[in-house]
Amino acid sequence: MSPVDNAFILICAALVFFMTPGLALFYGGLVRSKNVLSTVMHSFFMMGLASVLWAVVGYSLSFGSDVGGFIGGLDYLFLNNVGIGPMEAGGNLSHLAFMIFQCMFAIITPALISGAYAERITFGGYVLFSSLWLLCVYAPMCHMVWGGGLLGQMGALDFAGGAVVHMSSGAAALVCALMLGKRRGYGREAYIPHNLPMTVLGAGVLWFGWFGFNAGSALAADGIAVNAFVTTHMATAAAVVTWIAAEWLHSGRPTTLGAASGAVAGLVAITPAAGFVEPWAALIIGGVGGVLCYGGIMLKNRFGYDDALDVVGIHGLGGTWGALATGLFASGIVEFDGVPQLGLFYGNPEQLWIQFLSVVITWGFCLAASAVLFKIVDVLVGMRADDEQEVKGLDVTLHSETGYQL
Repeated sequence: MSPVDNAFILICAALVFFMTPGLALFYGGLVRSKNVLSTVMHSFFMMGLASVLWAVVGYSLSFGSDVGGFIGGLDYLFLNNVGIGPMEAGGNLSHLAFMIFQCMFAIITPALISGAYAERITFGGYVLFSSLWLLCVYAPMCHMVWGGGLLGQMGALDFAGGAVVHMSSGAAALVCALMLGKRRGYGREAYIPHNLPMTVLGAGVLWFGWFGFNAGSALAADGIAVNAFVTTHMATAAAVVTWIAAEWLHSGRPTTLGAASGAVAGLVAITPAAGFVEPWAALIIGGVGGVLCYGGIMLKNRFGYDDALDVVGIHGLGGTWGALATGLFASGIVEFDGVPQLGLFYGNPEQLWIQFLSVVITWGFCLAASAVLFKIVDVLVGMRADDEQEVKGLDVTLHSETGYQL
């Protein structure tokens, strides 16, 4: 084992963990003050819930021995056979270090979905849906991409979670927004973010933590990690600029919310490509991602669904673009079994086709599975808060608390 690599991965795991409190701030500032605590709770409570589920069975379902290319076996139930030694003979990482790094991804992914159903979901519905979704959607996606399953066998490239994290959460967010219905007064009342400085602070925390998210996915303190760190920053910077440019041209006003949203869009877009592409390509991926995601959030107005905090437009669309862009710009920096991973612009058009198929499979599976889980949970415990709870605010009615004493 390599002490340097283990130290690096543990630091990256801490950075990824910090992203979830950042997400709590980002989402919390965007809702009305009467729902700030319930929205923050969706992210903060997930740090406990997802970690327990991951240790009990989630890690095994994600990285256990392959079962039909779809799911892992029960080799690591209750973290059995996951020790301080290397994952495999001659491996550089402690198995426990790899497990806890992946645990942080499992925490933030279901938390991302909460932006779609903010201000109108029951807490019991949130807990049960998130639990089932983590085990029945996230774990299979994780196994199919990173655990030796179908998409990995196809040759699909996903460096740090374009499909596993962003497309999956974007698909689930679309399902929740459509099946849960619109907030009371949607389209008639103004839904003004109550604390944009909180949101900008959250975006800054996400940007900071994302270096661990992407660079850590190299699973070693090496040149690929350095490349992923640099491409992450450059793509995000470009997306901030292009989002603001698009917003300024479209609405006549550049906004702090636009800058924060652009940063997240760039982070999402570069995630699947971070280790595979060069910095100049990252500028293009982020720049295009900023404009695409800005347009994506306009779609909810055109189609009339209430994705409260724009999870679909940013994570769903941004992750999709990033996956396809990987098939365009992969430059051979990363090699699998001695074979450089190349995209269309480097002479391998087949990779773009593989990326397209992986996008279709990811969206199809995640949409269908999320819809089934939503319906089951709605029948069992109910997903939608009642009218009185929604009018008074979920902080008081569901948690007996208020975010501010004025």
